[in-house]
Amino acid sequence: MRSGFINIIGNPNVGKSTLMNALVGEKLSIITAKAQTTRHRIMGIVNGDGFQMVFSDTPGILQPHYQLQENMMRFVNAAIGDADIILYVTDVVEKFDKHADFLARLQRLTAPVILVINKIDLTTPEQLETMVENWRAALPEAFIFPASAKEKFNIDNILKQTIALLPENPAYYSEEVFTDRNLRFFASEIIREKILLHYDKEIPYCTEVTVTQFKEAGEQYYIEAVIHVMRDSQKGIIIGRGGAALKRVGIQARKDMETFFEKTVHLKLFVKVNPHWREDPQKLKLFGYGEN
Repeated sequence: MRSGFINIIGNPNVGKSTLMNALVGEKLSIITAKAQTTRHRIMGIVNGDGFQMVFSDTPGILQPHYQLQENMMRFVNAAIGDADIILYVTDVVEKFDKHADFLARLQRLTAPVILVINKIDLTTPEQLETMVENWRAALPEAFIFPASAKEKFNIDNILKQTIALLPENPAYYSEEVFTDRNLRFFASEIIREKILLHYDKEIPYCTEVTVTQFKEAGEQYYIEAVIHVMRDSQKGIIIGRGGAALKRVGIQARKDMETFFEKTVHLKLFVKVNPHWREDPQKLKLFGYGEN
């Protein structure tokens, strides 16, 4: 049996979450065009004939400006330390030396590195060839794969290379498990995705979602969730005139939940002002950003 942990890392906006979902075949990580979409470390498990791949999507690499971001970077550092395989994602826009100190860490790793150059549909063959050469010079031991996660181009070859690099281990999870997260977590992430999609400026980054009720009754789920913001003005923006903005978030989140859970969902949303939650260790722990 071959099995191992494949940790997906990279800078914001390079398509890590899209790649994760393409590799796993499930929408586990939320996807938007905004930076810092992924806040948690999320595992997706793929089982096959004689192998098990445990993919792990992590927050994007960044310079922390407040406690929440510091805790997010701990998830990234932990992912580097416990990986059997590192899957480093870049794209055709990013300069290969954007985080030179981080690349130096990758060069020192004993774990194999698979480097994915994502979004190749946005460049030319000549430009891509130059990028591959630059990355090969920066990480000469890495296995380099140009890809388009959105179009699922070259995903099969990335999977084949990953399977070939897996160490000999027993399976870590049963075949029925496809993620380490529970349904409450995915409900909160679906709501947060809609907030990222529909609100601008600082609003998504000052917002957190907690599920306060998750009840199953036959083929239906009854879910209540609180959207936490930092100021009264943000609460007003989230709710919108006559509650229209919050209603839009609720409708779209409910539809996605019904697709994901394959059950009817009854969703109620509330908005609460929770000042300074991004800097409060106790609140961060409550929201799932404690020490990794």
